[in-house]
Amino acid sequence: MTEVKRALILGIGGQDAAYLSRVLLSKGYAVVGTSRDATLANRVGLRALGIEGAVQIVSMAPTDFRSVLQTLRRHQPDEVYHLAGQTSVGLSFEQPVETIESIAVGTLNVLEAIRFEERPIRLYHAGSSECFGDTGDTPATEATPFRPRSPYAVAKACAHNLVSNYREAYRMHACTGILFNHESPLRPDRFVTQKIVRAAARIATHSTETLRLGNLDIHRDWGWAPEYVEVMWQMLQDPHPEDLVVATGRTVSLQYFVERAFANFGLDWRKHVSSDESLMRPSDIRYGAGNPSRAREKLGWHFTRDVDGVVDALCASARDTAKACPGH
Repeated sequence: MTEVKRALILGIGGQDAAYLSRVLLSKGYAVVGTSRDATLANRVGLRALGIEGAVQIVSMAPTDFRSVLQTLRRHQPDEVYHLAGQTSVGLSFEQPVETIESIAVGTLNVLEAIRFEERPIRLYHAGSSECFGDTGDTPATEATPFRPRSPYAVAKACAHNLVSNYREAYRMHACTGILFNHESPLRPDRFVTQKIVRAAARIATHSTETLRLGNLDIHRDWGWAPEYVEVMWQMLQDPHPEDLVVATGRTVSLQYFVERAFANFGLDWRKHVSSDESLMRPSDIRYGAGNPSRAREKLGWHFTRDVDGVVDALCASARDTAKACPGH
């Protein structure tokens, strides 16, 4: 009999962790997920995908080295997917110390604990396109220098470099996926994409609200989260780990996203959206573009939904939710 592979997903409450759990379970893995407090863990995503009962959830604090080491020793994973840490760029300006600790120190603890174990554990680290800063019109590749413009991006850049250093210095099978924006119906309302789509859905059902947004002239590459988690698994199956950019290669403005979302509900966005300076960030990336050619070349990874498909799918989900739960 083939021994069952064990995967440990750090930060089980997020969007990516839920979709990744589904992928790993479909491949026959035993999946353990961590949360700072297992009794309070966010299970919404797992529940929505119908896999809540298939994932064991345990308590682990990434900022506590002993907690990380004990978790590895107790559950003996073959693969670790490090998706934990503060996830909001905006919040990082308000809580920079917590952001640096949860992302950079947390990643260092994970790397050190794996090194202490002296077993061939493979590590995937969730990086971020925010590390590149403003790419201009030239899509970022794996060789593009980092120019972070937020505490979140600074922390992610540090974590990225730690993973690279441990891979080279200790011959660890560790790699970072440099993911550009990726969305799904599992995103919470604090993400601007869901804020837009759900507001449009409410307005279409006779809400009189006005949607307030910050800078509509920022440009991003938006992809589909269920497709992006596939590459996480693929990266750990490759015998020669390296860091890879994951993107669609198409960048559009936030205004384009808003216009398409409202059009999905038969609305003219200009009648329902206003710009609010209080929602502007202290520093923001005007243009973010990624080149995923290396991931395609090395792993054969490809996507099927660019921003148009993403917006349409989010709107379809919001419409279905509105029908099932009037007044949502």
